[in-house]
Amino acid sequence: MTIISSPLGEAESKLAGEALQGTLVELIDISLVAKQYHWNLVGPRFRSLHLQLDEIVAISRAHADTVAERSVAVGVNPDGRAQTVASVHGPGTGAAGWVADKAVVQGMVRILRASGGRLRERISALSEADPVSQDVLIAVARDLDKQAWMFEAQAADAG
Repeated sequence: MTIISSPLGEAESKLAGEALQGTLVELIDISLVAKQYHWNLVGPRFRSLHLQLDEIVAISRAHADTVAERSVAVGVNPDGRAQTVASVHGPGTGAAGWVADKAVVQGMVRILRASGGRLRERISALSEADPVSQDVLIAVARDLDKQAWMFEAQAADAG
């Protein structure tokens, strides 16, 4: 049953829907991992990282909403259910128990850089099919790249 029509052709709508769905799942996963780290973080950089993790959660949730709404606008149902996120990313993207600040920084850099790489592939795939959805993903990539840089700067040895 199709309730919302797409402004795109069938092939373009399918491509955009897949790119948006992949991004939606990643954003939900990032927000969950960041909250897990946020609750279990220990170490000398606790306060600054605790606050930065909340920023990641807020950014991820805001972009997830935009991505899901764009998906609906192109006639594709978004799926942000826990079972969908778990089936795509599976367990192990965060840590259970106390996590040292250094491990949090390394984990977030790894997660954000990997996500950025997948986002760039989706952005490239949408250049012809749907520049509007591409623009949504570019905004996500910009914010995640900025957060990755900020985490990475905390791990740098300037000496």
